[in-house]
Amino acid sequence: MWFNRMAIEKESPEEYGYEKIKYNLAESSVPDEPLNLFIEAEKLINILPSYGYHKGKPELRKLIVQQYEKLSPENILVTNGAAEALFVVEATLLKPGDKVVVLHPNYPSNYEVPKSLGCDEKLISLKFEENFDLGLDELRKMVDKDVKLVSLTYPNNPTGAMLSENELREIVEMVEDCGCYLLMDETYRELSHGNKLPTVASLTPLGISVSTLSKAYGTPGIRIGWIATRDDELMEKLIAAKEQINICNSVIDEEIAVGVLRRRDILEKNMKRALENLKVLSDWMEEERHLEWVPPKGGLVCFPRIKENMHVDVPRFYSILLEKYRTFVGPGHWFNMPDSYLRIGYGWYSPEEFYKGLENISKALKEAEK
Repeated sequence: MWFNRMAIEKESPEEYGYEKIKYNLAESSVPDEPLNLFIEAEKLINILPSYGYHKGKPELRKLIVQQYEKLSPENILVTNGAAEALFVVEATLLKPGDKVVVLHPNYPSNYEVPKSLGCDEKLISLKFEENFDLGLDELRKMVDKDVKLVSLTYPNNPTGAMLSENELREIVEMVEDCGCYLLMDETYRELSHGNKLPTVASLTPLGISVSTLSKAYGTPGIRIGWIATRDDELMEKLIAAKEQINICNSVIDEEIAVGVLRRRDILEKNMKRALENLKVLSDWMEEERHLEWVPPKGGLVCFPRIKENMHVDVPRFYSILLEKYRTFVGPGHWFNMPDSYLRIGYGWYSPEEFYKGLENISKALKEAEK
């Protein structure tokens, strides 16, 4: 097993330095929330820093499982964020030579970990020219009895694309026919712009759902994610893998997470801001002659691209945007795509501040024209 640092993390705003950035439009989350919104200080300082439950605090798992059908708290494994959840699933299921089908573009960990494990990785690509729609016919050709795992992310990061429920159920039929597992990164599920998809762990025993409190609730620093599966034998293996990494989660983080999930009302506030900013973004895109896009259908990010006929010097654009305007976006190479694509997050700022950041993109594009 070997790893290279992912560009999305190596070049992230926190690594570059937040103090150097005025408008962080690479941010893929809602604004961070203060801890006193979820837990009283007195309760926090009286927590005993002991070992915690290996599967996660029972009260926390009871709250998490409420979003799943046909599952009990025993079907939930709490992890150190969704990043650990994805790693644990893939390290448990996969070995060198295993055939894996992975959605692309995607959060890079979804294809970097199978690659590092020596898997035979096949990418099912979302194409701009096809509105980032998943080609079910193409997927059907790729999913056979030799496939060990199908890995998808919806709402998609970075494109904001969505599946219909009928499409998801067709995919479930595919994996059940071939007997492989379906891993769904459901990080942005709570921020779908229409009806939420059913969780894959609820739809099939071969479904593995991964999610986190980082994006929708604005609490990435407490590092709480989870895995949901109805497969008891698999769950035992997942626990074994997690115990090799960190045994249990921080008991402090888990106590805060209980408070977070008791405040599900903040989701409405966060969704309202995201949709307000999406309107700002849509209006700006109508006027921005350098860019074209597929409007997102879920999540907090979109993936426009620079029109080829605009003759923009792409490296110079990013340099001007960051160094002159102190505005940060996610370049395409973060997702193994050309840098003519850029991920823009629209969940963080107020509409007024968000528009100022978008204006800086327009200025930098004009200045980078050849």
